[in-house]
Amino acid sequence: MSTEDGASEPTFVEEGREFKRDTNYIPTRITEDGRDGYPVEPGRYRLIVARACPWANRAIIVRRLLGLEDVLSMGICGPVHDKRSWTFDLDPGGVDPVLKIPRLQDAYFARDPEYPRGITVPAMVEIATGKVVTNDYPQITLDFSTQWKKYHREGAPDLYPEPLRNEIDEVAEYVFRDVNNGVYRCGFAGSQQAYDEAYDTLFARLDWLTERLARQRFLVGDTITEADVRLFTTLARFDPVYHGHFKCNRSKLSEMPVLWDYARDLFQTPGFGDTIDFTQIKAHYYIVHSEINPSGIVPKGPELTHWLEPHGREQLGGRPFGDGTPPHPPIRSEVVPAEHWATR
Repeated sequence: MSTEDGASEPTFVEEGREFKRDTNYIPTRITEDGRDGYPVEPGRYRLIVARACPWANRAIIVRRLLGLEDVLSMGICGPVHDKRSWTFDLDPGGVDPVLKIPRLQDAYFARDPEYPRGITVPAMVEIATGKVVTNDYPQITLDFSTQWKKYHREGAPDLYPEPLRNEIDEVAEYVFRDVNNGVYRCGFAGSQQAYDEAYDTLFARLDWLTERLARQRFLVGDTITEADVRLFTTLARFDPVYHGHFKCNRSKLSEMPVLWDYARDLFQTPGFGDTIDFTQIKAHYYIVHSEINPSGIVPKGPELTHWLEPHGREQLGGRPFGDGTPPHPPIRSEVVPAEHWATR
């Protein structure tokens, strides 16, 4: 069974069954002490992402907030992959300019010629060998915060503060199970019962999040943490994709006032909204998921300028970056065209 991130089989929906995500990722870690044979080193690795993918979007945001651009380069795949792999079709000649490969699959097979699972993003690739080191996306962003600390920019926020880690982990688990993955359990459900159960669980969790965020500006503590990053990437895709395409249609995000204000607060925070490419997001879901959308037609809406309207969350207090500062603007090669995130 494949996932939305691309695998060797094109099937997303299994008739009569609920959607089960394969969470067996490559567990190798890049750490300060190099315990797995891969020490943190500037220029040694390349982060491969796709702007369409919510899991990869997390890594893009955290890398930017922490200011790791100078020590960790980033390759960006196009939004529409085939049954084999994500591809570098956005680059000249369709080849990643650093790894010199046309498909992310090549880096996975460089590590294991018989690699049996999905070719997923984000992936950390060792440049010299061309081998994927890890695609364990939940751990990648935590390691950016804890293992790459020596290379954080001055003023980088603490996204995983030690006193709050247990609470961050607990909230992040709820968010993953019921929201991040919950929307896929709705969209890829193979039976009415599986869909109904996933739908009810999703909106029960969104109601729980609404109650929590009605009292506080951010999910844990009074600053942005890893938990907020993980929720944001799903909320950003909710109205353009999940509401209609995945049948998560009790309410649009824009009809849930607390979550809508919260999402706009983050969207308007440097490092969040300016990493979002709604054009690529919609192209990915509506074209790749041909079982759900056989016509391949990509909807024109929704209107995007509403993301820039005032949100009023400042009245709840909180300091987005704590004692730190906002990140600098994105480097030129990583700028998302304004028409892809701020206008129709």
